[in-house]
Amino acid sequence: MTEASFLDVELRRPDLRRRFPRRFRQRLVGQTVLELTRRAKYLLATLSSRETLLIHLGMSGSFSVDTPTAAQGASAPAQRDPHDHVVFRMSSGAVIAYNDPRRFGLMDLLRPHDAATHPVLSRLGPEPLSPSFDGAALANACRGKTTSLKGALLDQRVVAGLGNIYVVEALHRAGLSPRRRASTIATPSGVPRDSAHRVAAAIKQVLREAIARQERPQAYRSSRFHVYDREGQPCRRAHCDGVVTRLAQGGRSTFYCPVCQR
Repeated sequence: MTEASFLDVELRRPDLRRRFPRRFRQRLVGQTVLELTRRAKYLLATLSSRETLLIHLGMSGSFSVDTPTAAQGASAPAQRDPHDHVVFRMSSGAVIAYNDPRRFGLMDLLRPHDAATHPVLSRLGPEPLSPSFDGAALANACRGKTTSLKGALLDQRVVAGLGNIYVVEALHRAGLSPRRRASTIATPSGVPRDSAHRVAAAIKQVLREAIARQERPQAYRSSRFHVYDREGQPCRRAHCDGVVTRLAQGGRSTFYCPVCQR
């Protein structure tokens, strides 16, 4: 990544999900972004000041980027989208706008070593595509849990960064009911059962396939899904005559096949 510095930061409101940190603009202007990484659903920009800009998009947040060519070749728009809440102007010429209609996102600045004690980052489980996440790690995390298996997989302390859609899809691939108790994938001592290995492998599979496709955002409910958003339609598992069913779990829609998912 080419390093770029913040020339200006425009805050168009005092808060998102919560208020911006103290002196947010002043602490960013003049700083260079040295590295851009991700942890679960958080974006982390390491700055030359040794602070880290932490960003969560929430449910509706997104970034738009005017490239250097576009920024230099056209005047600034007369009026921004009313949901463009933060505008970053970079030394590269790029203008980056953060848009969030529902304002569920957040931005924070972490001082050095804050990540180790951050109330969210410090409790995150392993990344699903990392070598440290496998059936054994999942079984150990689910040992003794009385919550549903779907609920456990959405718990960021069990595995980081999984969302509702891919949990639903992975459980279908693994042939496991979202209503099953999470503890059933492990023995009482935490030894993984076959179901733990199946669901861990399915999680990696659906995520890798999603990354490989890189489909347009407007196509995310396309035919690539086996069960998600397919209520009342035939199950796509070979030799299964089930019909996809929808139920509510923890305020989220769950789609599954009651015939082949046990």
